[in-house]
Order: sequence, then C-alpha cells, then structure tokens
Amino acid sequence: MKCLQSKKGWWEPYDRLLIATGALPFCPRAPGYEARGIYGLHSLQSGITVRDAVDTEQPKRAVVVGGGYIGLEMAEALVMRGLDVSLVDRGVQVMNTLDPDMGSLVSDALVEAGVNLYREEALEAFEVADGRVKAVVTDRRTLPADIVILGLGVRPNTDLADNAGIPLGVRNAIRVNDRMRTAIDGIWAAGDCVESFHLVSRRPVNIALGTIANKQGRVAGINLGGGYATFPGVVGTAASKICKWEVARTGLQEHEIKAIGLEHVAAKIESTTRASYYPNAGPITVKALAEKGSGRLLGAQIVGIEGAAKRIDIFATALHAGMSVQEMINLDLSYAPPYSNAWDPVLIAVRQADRAVRSAS
Repeated sequence: MKCLQSKKGWWEPYDRLLIATGALPFCPRAPGYEARGIYGLHSLQSGITVRDAVDTEQPKRAVVVGGGYIGLEMAEALVMRGLDVSLVDRGVQVMNTLDPDMGSLVSDALVEAGVNLYREEALEAFEVADGRVKAVVTDRRTLPADIVILGLGVRPNTDLADNAGIPLGVRNAIRVNDRMRTAIDGIWAAGDCVESFHLVSRRPVNIALGTIANKQGRVAGINLGGGYATFPGVVGTAASKICKWEVARTGLQEHEIKAIGLEHVAAKIESTTRASYYPNAGPITVKALAEKGSGRLLGAQIVGIEGAAKRIDIFATALHAGMSVQEMINLDLSYAPPYSNAWDPVLIAVRQADRAVRSAS
C-alpha cells in the first residue's frame, strides 16, 4: 500500500483480495505526446478535466484521434460546443466494433453532424510549441489543433497483477474462472482488467464495458462474502449515440466469425423505427449474422434514429438463449404504431437471414 499524499508505503495483510484496477487509455508514444492540451479519457474525472479545459481555454479547433465509442461521443460533444472538429481514424470506417458496411453509416452521420472525417490515416506525431500541442500530424496531412482528444481505446490495467505473478490471458487481462477467482488462492478480480468468456465464440475475450464490470463485481462480491455465484459470460452488447443516430451491436462481427472457422450468412434490411405513417418515424438499418446450416444467430448490428438502439437487446437475449434465426421469427414482440411496424425491423432482419440460410443449404 502507498499513501498518495505522504508517499509512505507499507504492507497490508489480507484474507481475501479483490483486484479491480480497471483499464488505462492507450496513449501513443508519438513525438510530442506529453504536450499540454492532449487528453485521454477513461474516467469521470478525465471527462471533467476536458470540460474544464474547454470552458477556461476556449479552444477553437479540436482533433479527435480514434473512431471508437469515446472518440465519436467526444467529437459530438465538441461540435455541440461550437468547435471546429476533425476526427482521424486508421480504419476504413469508424467504430471498428461494427462491420464496415454498418460503420459507413456512422461515418456518414459524423460528416452530417459537421465533423471533418479523415479515415485510413495513421497518427505520426504532435506538433508542439512552448510545451503545448499545436497540430496533429498524420501520414497524409497536418491538422491544426488547440485541443486533442485520444479515443484509441483502453488496455487492461494489470501491471500490479502481473508483478505479483498472477496469470494473465488474452490482451494481458487477468485470467479468472466463472466465480471471478484468479489462479492464486484468495485473490479475485473483476471489471475491465479481467477476461470474460464469450458465449458465441466460446473463447476468452476482454471487453471493457461498465455493464460487464458491474455484473462481475456483483459475482465477485457474493463469493468474497461467503456466498456462491457465477458469471456465465458475455456476448459483447453495446450501444452509443452519435448526434441523432443510435448505434448498437452484439455478438460477433463477420471477421470474427471467419476467424473461428465458421461459415455464415448475412442479412441487412432497411425499415422505420415506427409505423411509417406515424409522426417522427425514421430510418433504421439492421444487420443479422447467422451460421450456415444450423441458422444459429451469431451477431447483429443496428444503426438508426431514436428508438433503434435498444432493439439490440432482443438479439442479445437470443444469443444468450442460443436461438436460431428461424426460432426468432415468431417471437411475440409488442406492436403499436408509435413504437414499431407490425413486423418489427428485428423480425424482418431474421426473416431475411433465415431465407439466406435456406438458400445456402
């Protein structure tokens, strides 16, 4: 243990120990990365720090590096504050947790919102003057910047566990069993720093989401307190909002399905979030992925306006249940014109996926 004020250290005995050290933001060691005005976001306090900087320094030009959830949400927030915002991402499309065809819809939404989007560009350096960032240099251009946001994702914060000899797994996350116990007797771990079991791929993964961390913390707490609980695994469900557009995903992407050696079909449909004649009905695109032969649902992605994102929970529930797209067709989902068409977009997508499975047989 160490006191952050006095810097005094000491040994603290324990009977049972829980490691919940979370994750750390990726910070590229590009020239100039330590300059003032460059911010990584991974906690509430880091978000408050950026807001204070915008309030007090009143920057005019912002560059966001990285097109994941944090990068996109920060780009939206900065546009709403009136800044000239550029976003740089090395991918073909932003949000690489979506397949590229669905990610392109999010890219279009960013441009529509007023973000200057630069895809397939790699960060090379930061230009600095008097200790403060002045520009972001990519392999294609130099973008002037008064403030820079790093949205490059996070990595498990496991240096403490590693130094203590606790076995690590995928992405150097702490390896735990379904009770959140490590390989070392008396030591437990939960949250962004640990592995999870993916219920679709049947492989260990590290997915840094608050929903997963909360469930794992509950299981670890019950077991540490003398009870018995297990955490069965995850399907990687997540949702976000980019201006008026909602984005959600669950299960596996196409490249992940191929990586585990499965053959699959894909179905993508366009519909409306409400009955088409009802006020404020708007577009929704749904993509469903299913295994060839069995028709087992493998993943789904949704992009649409208000009312789109939470539909992903239907797919997530089906993944937990191991349902096929054929079994999903007759799910008794609710209907009323303010909320859906008689055939919900989810059901339209799984109908198309089932048709693709049958055609491929």
